[in-house]
Amino acid sequence: MKKIAIISFLSIVSVLNFSCKSEAKKEESKKEVKKSTAAFMVSQAKNDIKFTAYKTTEKVGVAGWFKKVNVVSGGEGNSVKEAINNTEFSIPVSSLFTKDTSRDYKIQNFFFGKMENTELLSGKLMIKDDTNGIAEIKMNGYTREVPFTYTIAEKTFSMSSKIDVNDWNASAALAALNKVCEVLHTGADGVSKTWSEVALNITSTF
Repeated sequence: MKKIAIISFLSIVSVLNFSCKSEAKKEESKKEVKKSTAAFMVSQAKNDIKFTAYKTTEKVGVAGWFKKVNVVSGGEGNSVKEAINNTEFSIPVSSLFTKDTSRDYKIQNFFFGKMENTELLSGKLMIKDDTNGIAEIKMNGYTREVPFTYTIAEKTFSMSSKIDVNDWNASAALAALNKVCEVLHTGADGVSKTWSEVALNITSTF
């Protein structure tokens, strides 16, 4: 009788345990399939992240892009402005593209490669009013606030700003890049120069 009771008890415990696990899996499945109902999502938008760096004393512009951006937090809303505000993002440095593979290699390895923990650039966008905002940008272990101006035309958000990479303590990285690009960054005056100023232009089309 005792054996029968023990076997019955263990059977009941096994059934309950299996049932609990099944319910837990069902709950997890429900969470996984839950989709956002927001009208605008940065992760689903066409995001064009363009920068312009400058070389030679004549300040010749060199355009580049980051072909990938990851939304870490936020990035959703019932309007374009609401979706952009408080979006936290990260950008893989490996996604840098300038239409010149040799240049891409030099920027990735002799500029970003000389910095601390800069496989990813990260930050946060904060809207202040109808035309201005602040971008928190983390690079080389430092976080700095960068003011930007923006416009919204129908479903397209466009922002522009300028940064000085030396604000992120990147003078050594800039010098390393200028050294490896010394000839290409030499102008008619015989001076090789890589500017610390970089222009940023970002558009998100929803």
